[in-house]
Amino acid sequence: VCTGTDYRIVSVVMLSRSLRRLGALRAPLQSIYAKPIPLAPVSRLVSHRLFSQSPTQLKEKATVVGKPVSMQDRVDEKRRLAFEAGGSKRVDQQHQKGKLTARERLELLLDEGSFREYDALVEHRCEHFGMEKQIIPGDGVITGYGTINGRTVFVYSQDFTVFGGSLSESHAKKICKVLDKAMMVGAPVIGLNDSGGARIQEGVDSLAGYAEIFQRNVMASGVIPQISLIMGPCAGGAVYSPAITDFIFMVKDTSYMFVTGPEVVKSVTHEEVTQEQLGGAKTHTSLSGVAHCAFENDIDALQKMREFFDYLPLSNTREAPIRTSSDPADREIPSLDLLVPNDPNKPYDMHEVLSKIVDDGEFFEVQPNYAKNIMIGFARMGGRTVGIVANQPKELAGCLDIDASVKAARWVRFCDAFSIPLVTLVDVPGFLPGTAQEHNGIIRHGAKLLYAYAEATVPKIAVITRKAYGGAYDVMSSKHLRGDSNYSWPSGQLAVMGSKGAVEIIFRGKPDIKEQEAKYNERFANPFPAAQRGFIDDIIRPRDTRRVICEDLEMLSTKELKNPWKKHGNIPL
Repeated sequence: VCTGTDYRIVSVVMLSRSLRRLGALRAPLQSIYAKPIPLAPVSRLVSHRLFSQSPTQLKEKATVVGKPVSMQDRVDEKRRLAFEAGGSKRVDQQHQKGKLTARERLELLLDEGSFREYDALVEHRCEHFGMEKQIIPGDGVITGYGTINGRTVFVYSQDFTVFGGSLSESHAKKICKVLDKAMMVGAPVIGLNDSGGARIQEGVDSLAGYAEIFQRNVMASGVIPQISLIMGPCAGGAVYSPAITDFIFMVKDTSYMFVTGPEVVKSVTHEEVTQEQLGGAKTHTSLSGVAHCAFENDIDALQKMREFFDYLPLSNTREAPIRTSSDPADREIPSLDLLVPNDPNKPYDMHEVLSKIVDDGEFFEVQPNYAKNIMIGFARMGGRTVGIVANQPKELAGCLDIDASVKAARWVRFCDAFSIPLVTLVDVPGFLPGTAQEHNGIIRHGAKLLYAYAEATVPKIAVITRKAYGGAYDVMSSKHLRGDSNYSWPSGQLAVMGSKGAVEIIFRGKPDIKEQEAKYNERFANPFPAAQRGFIDDIIRPRDTRRVICEDLEMLSTKELKNPWKKHGNIPL
């Protein structure tokens, strides 16, 4: 088939492959989409090529006069149509928007040559509104499996160049097959979403397709990791499949999610709002908390997805991969001894603590722009994947509020579901006071975090760096919630509340407030009372934090703990 000189290969994937090898995957999209590169006669098949000839011309070449087309020729033609997707014009339009096509995305996400496609020849069965004349093999979604750094992953990638990526009955069945197979073999699923929503011409069949996907998302929850990468529109009912998955990542300026679009909002509420304002990446990563991270462009997103994937186990019956590190597990960090200010009201950056104690200073933060008063994310310690939860004194003094509680609670439950140890760094003065918090349900939402930590059976290690006041002390992986290893730095203050507030209540109306405050600090605002009662296991030097945590992770690697049998708990949703 591939012997002439009249073929050209789309440059995007091939150039991107070269850029990956050169470590330059963050190059601006404009430089990649500049123009196709003419190549010499092709010596090997490349599945993602676009031919310079039309399918009709190719069909004519494959047909001998007076002799019918062979079955293999028919299959080859269908495959060509599937690879052409919506045609060169629509592919060009996709590129002009700064977006890769569905196949190009999979080429960058997966290891080279590892992708095995399913159902490339599937077609829709709709015969209404002229759809019987518009049939493209694959039906707007590419499905199958491959590997990322040698580990199996199932994928589906919606193709906006084919019917706007809209979901039909056949389209949905392809996605369901991937989810079923992923569950059967125990491997994660990554969905690349770029769809205009339900295919209106198919009516209720399309809606039924969404529901079938939702059901499988729910059944897979906690069994295999599910990740959604929003790389274009995702509107209406389509948003609920990503919402059920474990993580949602978005691409800046080209992706958006909403249940009802700007036109509907305007007609109902008379608000004028753009798609970006209503459901863009910035909105969902900083205001709503729906999405976990936003990336600069398609290439940046796919590269980060590969990095993120390396932290995950394949399923709830497999362990996360252990990566050998040259960073010594017993490394001392003298600078930590001076990190926490003597003034308890002076903030410091918990990022600095994390970067010093984790392997090679690498911390993949999740939801970094939402509820900044608490930090969550993946790191490695002694080569092992750990889930980090840390109060951030630079934001709201590290107080727990509604958003922070919900953010951390879901993170703790994900780590527990997939047997990822939890490392918690505590500097929390309590729950955020105020009528807004109370009226919006801080009691119920704060209880979610408490419930998540109490329910978790994975190894739980907590280090109090400074404040641990009131109910927030209990909630943040305390010994009372089955914490395995609990430590405090010498700067730790474990108390019902800060000394100033406590003394004003206890000695109200008395003249020697200052003297009583000093006595209170001496008696309660330090880690000794908790250590004497066994509520913390030791008071450690900050410089020894990494060594202590790494040793405990090794010791706890064989931990076995089970909760009482139940159909399910009733977390205060």
